[in-house]
Amino acid sequence: MIKEAKISSIVSLFPLPQYVVVLEDKEKTRLVPIWIGVSEGNAIALEMQGEKFPRPLTHDLLVNFIKLLGAEVEKVVVTDLRDNSYYALIFVRHHGRIIEVDARPSDSLALAVRLGCPIYIDEKVLKKCPLISSRITDEEVEKFKEALKTLTPEQFFKSLEESPAPEEPSVGKGFPEEEREGEEDDEDEEDDEEKN
Repeated sequence: MIKEAKISSIVSLFPLPQYVVVLEDKEKTRLVPIWIGVSEGNAIALEMQGEKFPRPLTHDLLVNFIKLLGAEVEKVVVTDLRDNSYYALIFVRHHGRIIEVDARPSDSLALAVRLGCPIYIDEKVLKKCPLISSRITDEEVEKFKEALKTLTPEQFFKSLEESPAPEEPSVGKGFPEEEREGEEDDEDEEDDEEKN
């Protein structure tokens, strides 16, 4: 399942040659920060600011190719987060066929802002990011942007690993050790039954 998202903000980490592009799901329950290179960050930020150049930049060139070939980008999807890296797919319609193109999220987003196509995030990525219990306020977004300026990707991903997934209840709290072990065995048996 995928959920529609938008670019909430793009933060320059100057003097580091990096940006963080922050995606926000349309339900305003999660913020997804993606660390990207300065070239891709500039490509996204300048397009969002409406800056135009006399000659096509790299992503403009790609847009021109797509249009000249009679193709259309239907959507871009941030599909996965593994080994501290985000993955994305660009869905291109060409002569009635949908072609899925593997891409970095940074390039996918640079295309999306130029073409005005929808941006989606796979739920498995959203589930790995902290859950916001109520709708995100502008003030919370500003605080998050400030925190990102001193937070490294490694620190962010480590915090995700350390925090329990919001969907997982804290099973066995307050139970003696023997009961907890038996409970895990019961769960393993249920999992085996579901697989069969």
